[in-house]
Amino acid sequence: MAKISRLVLTNDDGIGAPGLQALSEAVKPFGSIRVIAPDGPQSGCGHAVTTHQPIAYSLHEDDQVAVGGTPADCVRLALARLEASADWVISGINAGGNLGVDVYHSGTVAAAREAAMRGVPAIAISHYIRRGVPLDWERAARLARTVIGFLLEQPVEPLTFWNVNLPHVDSQDPDPGYRLCPVDPSPLPLEYQWDARQVLYSGVYSLRPKVPDSDIAVCFSGTISVSRIGIG
Repeated sequence: MAKISRLVLTNDDGIGAPGLQALSEAVKPFGSIRVIAPDGPQSGCGHAVTTHQPIAYSLHEDDQVAVGGTPADCVRLALARLEASADWVISGINAGGNLGVDVYHSGTVAAAREAAMRGVPAIAISHYIRRGVPLDWERAARLARTVIGFLLEQPVEPLTFWNVNLPHVDSQDPDPGYRLCPVDPSPLPLEYQWDARQVLYSGVYSLRPKVPDSDIAVCFSGTISVSRIGIG
């Protein structure tokens, strides 16, 4: 296995999220860990950062830091001072897929992008959810460990990061493999419920358009999608 000296973990679901706990378990073989994550949910915040007001932070057990800001803020604070010697930043495991154009509004992905912008290799990892089917976080940690181990050993390309999505397979199915694939550029459907004063998005995630052999098609078919994304 790859051995890295220092890993920073973050997410957009908040420091107490089960996906972050699963990620912490997944990366234990690869080096020492510092968790620097939002103090509450920040899902869908994209690459927002805080520049015109103070950012509160607090120290939790095991040297974890809870930040009153966005995932990108967490990475900025980590690399500015809290863990400036980080070798990798890994964000996740997000409860929900970050596939295709999701990468533009995902806080999970933004954390990895922020690290890559600053010259630190990074991985964003998410778990697609089939509606009504509970997640097996123990299995998610096992799958994440396999694919993260593979990615830590790949050549680092400057100004890029990895985006990983775990499929939601049935409990009796064998563990899926992973596949390198491009990000699907298909836009999400514009479906809303309208009334006189407000609208509510009603698009069904599992029915979104998908290009064959892209990350959406790969993940929806039951394989772990792995995509390298440039920040340009």
